Amino acid sequence: MASIPLLLLVGFLVLVPAGFILLAAVSKDVPRPGSINFDLTLQNFSVLVEGGVLGAALNSVVIAAFSTAAALVIGGFLAFLCARTNIPLKAFVFLIGLMPIFLPSYVGALSWAILGSPKVGLLNVAARDIGWNLPINVYSMPGVILVMAMYYAPYAFLLIHGAMSLMNPDLEDAAGVHGGSTWKTIRSVTLPLALPAILGSGLLIFIHVLENFPVSQVLATPGQIDTLPTFIYRLINTTPSRGNEAAVVSIALVAAVIVITLIQRRILAGRSFTTVSGKGVKARTLSLGRFRIPALLAAILYFLIAIVLPVLALLLSAVRTSPYMQSFTSLTKPGAFDFSSFTHVVTSDLFAKATTNSIFVAVLAAAGGTALAFVVGYTVYRTKAVARGALESLSMVPLAIPAVVLGVGLLWTWLVMPVPLYGTLWVLVIGFIVVQMPQAFRGIASAIQATDRDLEDSAVLLGAHRFRAITAVTLPLLRVSVSSTFLLLLMLSMREITVPLFLYTTDTRILSIAIYDLFENGGALRDAAATALIYCLIMFVLSFLPRLFGAKRAPAGV
Repeated sequence: MASIPLLLLVGFLVLVPAGFILLAAVSKDVPRPGSINFDLTLQNFSVLVEGGVLGAALNSVVIAAFSTAAALVIGGFLAFLCARTNIPLKAFVFLIGLMPIFLPSYVGALSWAILGSPKVGLLNVAARDIGWNLPINVYSMPGVILVMAMYYAPYAFLLIHGAMSLMNPDLEDAAGVHGGSTWKTIRSVTLPLALPAILGSGLLIFIHVLENFPVSQVLATPGQIDTLPTFIYRLINTTPSRGNEAAVVSIALVAAVIVITLIQRRILAGRSFTTVSGKGVKARTLSLGRFRIPALLAAILYFLIAIVLPVLALLLSAVRTSPYMQSFTSLTKPGAFDFSSFTHVVTSDLFAKATTNSIFVAVLAAAGGTALAFVVGYTVYRTKAVARGALESLSMVPLAIPAVVLGVGLLWTWLVMPVPLYGTLWVLVIGFIVVQMPQAFRGIASAIQATDRDLEDSAVLLGAHRFRAITAVTLPLLRVSVSSTFLLLLMLSMREITVPLFLYTTDTRILSIAIYDLFENGGALRDAAATALIYCLIMFVLSFLPRLFGAKRAPAGV
C-alpha cells in the first residue's frame, strides 16, 4: 500500500500541470488564484485554423526535420570516424563530438546572434573588411537550422558511436567475402545495423528541436519566423493574454510529439538488430587512406564553427569598449579593449544573487529528483506493488510534454494552489524535478535492474530490516549510478531556461535567466557576454564531475 501515496505524489507533480492545460483549452478563462473556471467551450480550438498557427506549425516541422537531418549527418559522421576508422587524433575528434554539450544551445544561439546579425554581426563586419559581399543572416530559416543542428549533433554522436563500437565484425566480413567493397558494406550492412541508434537519436533530436523555445526566440523571432513554442509564448504574454488559445496550441504540440514517437516504434517493430552475442567482439577498424586528413579537417571545421567562433564572439563582445563596431580595424585603436566587464559581473549583486539561486535550485532539484527516482525505481523493479506499472508510465510522461507546455502548466498549477510557493525558489525546484523526471528515473532504474537483489535479500535473512538492507547494501552498490544521476540532474538544472522562464520573478532569477535578460537588454551586451562565458566555464567543470565520480570504484567488500 505504500506505493499508493507515491503514485499520488508523482501523479500530482505530472498530471495536475497537464490537467490545467487541458482545462484551460476547453474553458473560457485560464486558471487563476481562487478561481478555477468550469465554464466550458470548444471555441478556443478555432485558433488551430488561424494562419499564424498553421504557419508556425509548418516552420516548426521544417526546422525540426532539416535540423535533425543535419545533426544526424554531423553526429553520425563524427561517430563513424571515432568508432570505426583510423583517423588521426581520435581522442580529440571524440572530444569534438561532445564539446557542444558544454555550450547550452541558447548560449550558442546568443553567440551566433553576435556573429551572424545581418548588419553588425562580426562575420559580416569581417567580410566587409576584406571586400567580400557575403551577407550572412542568422535570423533566417537556414540560420536557425544550422544552429539547432550544431548543438544537437552530440545526441546523435553519443548514441551512434555506442552502436557502432559494439557492432559484430563478422557481419561485415561476410559482406566482404561475398564481394562487397568497403563503402558498399558500410551502406548495406553497417548503417542498417545502426538504424535503431540513428532513428532513436533522430527522434530525440526532432522532438527537442520541435519544442525548443530559447533558440527560436533568439534567432527565429527577429527574422519574423514563428515556431509553435514561440507562438505559445507570445499568446501567453500578449495583452490581453490569450492563455486558453495557448493551451490549445500546447495540446497540439504534445499530440505531435506522441504521434512521432509512435511512428518511430512502428518502424522498428518486428525487426531484429542484434549484433552482440555471448562471445567477445571488437569492431573492425577501417582504413581511410588518403581521406584521413580531409576527414580530420572536416571535424576541426565543425569544432571551429560550433565552439571556437561562438566563444571568441562572446569574449570579443565582453572586452570591447563599444558593443558594436563597423570594422575590425577599430580594435587597433588605443582603449579598444576593456576587461573590466568580468570584474563588474563577478562583483555585481545580480551575478551573486543569480549564482546563489542557481546553486540552491540545482542542488535541491538534483537531490530531490535523484531521491524520488530511486524510490520510484525501487518500487517498480524490486517490489510487487500493484501501482508499479502506473508509476513507471507516469515517470516517463514529462518526456512527451514539451518544456514550454510544462512551464505553462506549472505556472497555472502553483498560481492556483493554496500553498504560497509561487514567487519562491521552491517552485523552480519542483518544476525542475518534474521536467527531469524521465532522465532521473531511467538512470536509476537501469542500475537497479542490473544489480542482483540476492545481496539485499541475504542481509534481510540475516536479520536486517529492509530499510537497513537498502541503505547498507543496495545504495552502496548503486553509488556510481546514483552519483552520476545526481550530477546529470545538477547539470540539466543549471542549463534549463524554458520552464523557469514561466516561473521566475525578479527575486528568483537564476543564471540562465539572467543571461537571457541581459542579452534582451541591448545596452548590457558586454555584461551578458561576460556572464555567458563564466556560465559556460561552470558547465564545462560540471560536465567532468560524472567522470570523476564514475571513475571511483565501489567501496571494498561491497
